[in-house]
Amino acid sequence: MKVHHLQHVPFEGLSSIEFFLKEKGHQLSATHLYDNQHFPSVSNIDWLIVMGGPMSINNEDIYPWLREEKIFIKQAIDAGKIVLGICLGAQLIADVLGAKVYKNKHKEIGWFKINRLPEANKTILSMALPEQAEVFHWHGDTFDIPKQATPLVESAACKNQGFILHDRVAAFQFHLETTLESATALINNCRNELDGSLYVQAEKAMLSNIKKFSSINKIMFSVLDALESKHT
Repeated sequence: MKVHHLQHVPFEGLSSIEFFLKEKGHQLSATHLYDNQHFPSVSNIDWLIVMGGPMSINNEDIYPWLREEKIFIKQAIDAGKIVLGICLGAQLIADVLGAKVYKNKHKEIGWFKINRLPEANKTILSMALPEQAEVFHWHGDTFDIPKQATPLVESAACKNQGFILHDRVAAFQFHLETTLESATALINNCRNELDGSLYVQAEKAMLSNIKKFSSINKIMFSVLDALESKHT
C-alpha cells in the first residue's frame, strides 16, 4: 500500500508508526508542511496519516497551508481512503467532517487513562483498543463527534478522545505512536506548555517509565493492523 503522512513540525513525525509500516513493506511518502511541500494527488495514495502539531486548526492566517490541507484531507475521506489522524490530525478530520473544534476545559499532557466506550465494540477497533489503558497525551483542544461517526474512548480530562467513521477514518486525541525519543522531542520543543495544571505532568514523570512507551506502541500496531486488514 502507498501510505502518505502529513507532518506539521519537524519534531512530530510517524515515530513507532514508521516501524510498523516499513515492516509491512508499505511504500512511504510525506508532505512536510513546515517546508511548504506540495500535496500529492489523492489518487496516488491508499492511506493518509495526519500527524500532530502545536498549532490550532484555526491558525490559517499564520499557517496558510492549513486551508489546502483541510481540502486534501476531505478529498482523501471522500475517495474512500484509509485516514488516521492523531491529535491535531484528529482535530482536522473532525473539522472537515463538520464537527466543532474548540478549547478543552483542561489541557492534557502526560500519561492518563482512557476508557473504551461501549459504542467502540461495534467497530473494527473493538479488539485493538483495550477497555482501559494509560496512554500519552499532549493537547489543549478537543472536538465534538462528527455526525455518523462512532465515539471510541474518553478520559477524565477530555470526554471525546477519539472516533471512527465507516471503519476506515479514525481520529485519536492521544498519542499511541510516541516513543521515548519523540516524547523527549515534544518536551524540548513545547516545554512552555508544562504549566503544572491539573492534567499536566512534570517532565520527569513523563519520561520515568520507558516500558509505558512499548505498551502504547503495541496498541498502535493493533490499530494499524485492524485498519489495514479491513481495506487490503
